[in-house]
Amino acid sequence: MTWRATVLTLFPEMFPGPLGVSLAGKALASGLWELEARDIRASATDKHRSVDDTPAGGGPGMVLRADVLAAAIDAAEISPDRPRLLMSPRGRPLTQSMVAEFAAGSGPLIVCGRFEGVDQRVIEARNLEEVSVGDYVLSGGEIAAMALIDACVRLLPGVMGKQTSGVDESFSEGLLEYPQFTRPQEFEGRGIPEILISGDHAKVAAWRRAEAEALTRTRRPDLWAARGGQKGTKSTTDG
Repeated sequence: MTWRATVLTLFPEMFPGPLGVSLAGKALASGLWELEARDIRASATDKHRSVDDTPAGGGPGMVLRADVLAAAIDAAEISPDRPRLLMSPRGRPLTQSMVAEFAAGSGPLIVCGRFEGVDQRVIEARNLEEVSVGDYVLSGGEIAAMALIDACVRLLPGVMGKQTSGVDESFSEGLLEYPQFTRPQEFEGRGIPEILISGDHAKVAAWRRAEAEALTRTRRPDLWAARGGQKGTKSTTDG
């Protein structure tokens, strides 16, 4: 079965957007994955096609109605095995392991919120899993949905040029990726580390591992702590 992303949004014209170019776009055109952008407003029942209302208890902004969004989810008719996600800044932080899990399935349904959010009752009634792409607030869930989809698509078989392309990337083993270099060998007085052009694959691998650990320890102590730290590791750039 082809991996499929079903997106519920008030702005279906935003898709495929960036997902229509580069790796994801080529894979979409070749049928390696499918994208369906559905308009939430199509499930509105009044003549004005209203999808939101004022928040109960008062306050600024508007909230997506439970009945309209529930109808939009039901109309998508997705199979029970597909995840139902809601892009939300209060959701579980998206990680590479979550991406790999989503990519291994048949593809998620993704709800893109707008306004002040979504009626809590539809989140509970339709078993929506809230997912966040970071500790910041966007105008809506569309850009976050694109980020999640892109991260999944690149892991699908046949999308990347080499099956091993994603093995050493950031977060693949809970570490940030080591520094990369290419030609020219000299750039503005800066050379490529000698070990990378030594031809000694074992030493190259060890250097890359040490650099990845050093970067993670310095820039993402949270990731380093989650790994339990690794005593005795030392970067080749450490003093």
